Amino acid sequence: MNSIVINSAKYYEKHAPDRSMLVSRSICAKIEGKNVWIPIDLANIYYLEIMRQVESGTLVIEPADEPETE
Repeated sequence: MNSIVINSAKYYEKHAPDRSMLVSRSICAKIEGKNVWIPIDLANIYYLEIMRQVESGTLVIEPADEPETE
């Protein structure tokens, strides 16, 4: 795979209305100048590239903001 330009990445979390459980988690990344929502999925090439860049120390994923509810 050619290197994908990822400028930034941030976790996004959605919680149940009572905040008792996490409903979904994904990453919002700026990839080649565009905001892209990336599922946390080992079959997703963008997720794999984000993790490769994190492991190599060239990218840091920012933590999620305060929980959102459904």
